[in-house]
Amino acid sequence: MLIKNKKRSDCSENEVTDQSVYLNRRQFMKVSGGAALGLGFGKAFAALQSGNPLSPPASLQDAFHRIAETPFGKEETPTPYEVTTSYNNFYEFGYGKDDPAKRSATLETRPWSITVEGEAEVTGVFDLEDIIKEAALEERIYRLRCVEAWSMVIPWVGIPLADVLKKFKPTSKAKFVYFETLYDPKQMPEQRGGSINWPYREGLRIDEAMNPLALLSVGMYGSVLPNQNGAPVRLVVPWKYGFKSIKSIVKIRFVEKMPTSTWMDLAPNEYGFYANVNPQVDHPRWSQKEERRLPSGVIFPNVMETKMFNGYEDEVASLYAGMDLKRHF
Repeated sequence: MLIKNKKRSDCSENEVTDQSVYLNRRQFMKVSGGAALGLGFGKAFAALQSGNPLSPPASLQDAFHRIAETPFGKEETPTPYEVTTSYNNFYEFGYGKDDPAKRSATLETRPWSITVEGEAEVTGVFDLEDIIKEAALEERIYRLRCVEAWSMVIPWVGIPLADVLKKFKPTSKAKFVYFETLYDPKQMPEQRGGSINWPYREGLRIDEAMNPLALLSVGMYGSVLPNQNGAPVRLVVPWKYGFKSIKSIVKIRFVEKMPTSTWMDLAPNEYGFYANVNPQVDHPRWSQKEERRLPSGVIFPNVMETKMFNGYEDEVASLYAGMDLKRHF
C-alpha cells in the first residue's frame, strides 16, 4: 500500500534526546546526563527548555493567557517540544516523519472557519476565533499512541469537544459525528495525487465525542498549534490510535449512519472505525503489545507495554460494554 510504516527500531539520531522531567509550561525544566545519549549538555538543555515558540494572534492572546491547568496527566513526563514538532504523520504534506515540519509552513491558518452540517438545530459556518474566544481553554497532558507503535506525551491546549458540539444542539438522529480536513492542493501538496481519497475524513460515535476526555485542541505547550501538528484546530482522542485525531478541521457533520473514515476506505482490513488502543489486537503487520515512547534511540529504546485504551480504561471502557473489541477494532 502507499504508506510505508517504520519499524519501532527505525528512529533517526536527531530524535535521540535525554530523558527529562518536563514539569509543565509554567515551570523550569531540568535535565541530567545529556552527554550519555551523545548530546552536548548545552544542546540537551536547550532542547528540554524549548516550549512552544509560536505566539497566538493578538485577537486570541487574552484567551491563551487564561489557559486553565487541569489534573489530566500531571504524573506524566511530556515529550520535548522539538520532538513532537519534528516527528509527525500529516500525509497532506508528505510521508516522511519530517516532511510536515519542512513543508507546512506556508499553510494559512487565519482566518479559519468550520462548517457545521447535518442532524443539528444550529448549523452554518462558524469562525474558529469566535469559538475560541467564547470558551475557557484548558491544558491537558495526554498520552498519544500511534498505530505504528510509537508514542508521545503532549500538553494540549483546547476545549472539551462535548462543550463545542452541544452548542450546535444535535438532534436525536445524530448517532455519529463526522469530521473533515481542509482540502487545498495548492497548500497541501500531497493532495494532488496518491492513493488517498482526499480530503482526510474521520468520525466518532456521538457518545465517544461527548466523553469528557475528547478534546478539540487549538494549541499545545501553552500556545497555538504548529502547522505540522494540525493547526489551527484538531481532535485529540487519547484512548484511540493517533490517526483518529484528525487535523486542520474545516467540517463537522452530525449523521445518523456510521461514516467511512479515510483509513477504512484505504485499508479496511487494517484500520477499523473505532481504532481503540488495544494491545490484544495486533495490526496485520506488527504487534501492538509494546510501544516506543519518544524520545528514544538505539541505545535507550524506551520500550514499554501498551495499556488497554492507552491507559484510559477507567474513563472509557463503559462506552464499549458488551462489544467484541477484536471484531470492532
